[in-house]
Amino acid sequence: MTTGVSRTRGPSPGYRPRTRSQQASQPPSRRVEFMFLPGLDFVVEAELRERLTGVRRVHAVHGRSDAIAADYSGPWESLLSLRTIVAPFLVLSFPAPRPGSLVSGEYFPEIEAAADLVARLNAPPPRTFRFDAAGSASAGYRKLAARLEDATGLTYDDEEGDLVLRFRRAVDSAAGWDVLVRLCTRPLSRRPWRVHNFPGAANACVAAAMTRLVGPAPSQRFANLMCGSGTLLIERLLSGPALVAVAVDNDEDALAACAGNLSAAGLRDQARLVRADIAEDAWAADGPFDVIMADPPWGTLTGSHDTSESVHMALLERAYAAAAPGARLAVLTHEIRIMERCLRQAGRLWTEYQAVRVFQKGHHPRIYVLTRK
Repeated sequence: MTTGVSRTRGPSPGYRPRTRSQQASQPPSRRVEFMFLPGLDFVVEAELRERLTGVRRVHAVHGRSDAIAADYSGPWESLLSLRTIVAPFLVLSFPAPRPGSLVSGEYFPEIEAAADLVARLNAPPPRTFRFDAAGSASAGYRKLAARLEDATGLTYDDEEGDLVLRFRRAVDSAAGWDVLVRLCTRPLSRRPWRVHNFPGAANACVAAAMTRLVGPAPSQRFANLMCGSGTLLIERLLSGPALVAVAVDNDEDALAACAGNLSAAGLRDQARLVRADIAEDAWAADGPFDVIMADPPWGTLTGSHDTSESVHMALLERAYAAAAPGARLAVLTHEIRIMERCLRQAGRLWTEYQAVRVFQKGHHPRIYVLTRK
């Protein structure tokens, strides 16, 4: 899709804020919306209240199952350290009749200032921008894009723009438009430690939510079964130290990816990696474990649907054998019917404490938090 925006200047070197002496430290109270994977709303709200200073009036966004809004007056940098959200958006509201009207001197400086803020918060700063809006190829949006290019030096890229601006009819007034400016140049779920991708790896925001659901503590003995590239392990250790941390997988390539990601996260010396099947005893030597997490293969990218029931049953039985009394087991699985059937068979072993359904790009995995009987 083309907008007619001039590209004659060539690639932009990236937006360089005009006033770097202004530090992105203590903003006035502004409205921020936090986008997340549907189903994790209560986990996200708990993280906002626990980790952010200057947050108040936390509430759902009308008509959305993937956003929470709040008034925020704390440091902007703190928003980019949140682990369960996909992205924070600064909300700008204008009594403008149409998006094309936002080029006026009355409204545009606030949009330009938001672009400046994004540039100061991110390293490297954005080089391109894009509009997330219906009709973004219209004359009004083309005019706004041209004005933003001229003001910032950024290049319009309607597919891969670093700076994202969403447009919608105003939520809190009868007329006007909201512009939502994403404060991170990439979704926060794209963790910088993920230097090795692996088929079927868990979403990092979901892994962070699982850690919060089981409650991390420095006295815990922790095991990550079927660890793959280490997403659950790394998100647990980034939440705080553990007395013992063990990761188990029978795939040599998976453990190599896990080791690389651990190193990138600065955590390589905080976990023991064991190549073994979970039916073996080598990994259990550091137990009994207080918390066990697992993301069993589910047959689309890894594993096989035909063997999924035996894998889930073995997981429940072996985790029980290695768990301390009252320990918690968190399992992320797409095989809901199989997991429910296995839980009925293993009723003597585990009590279901919580089940959280997550909606993620067409998939609906579920987090099960179980307590050892």
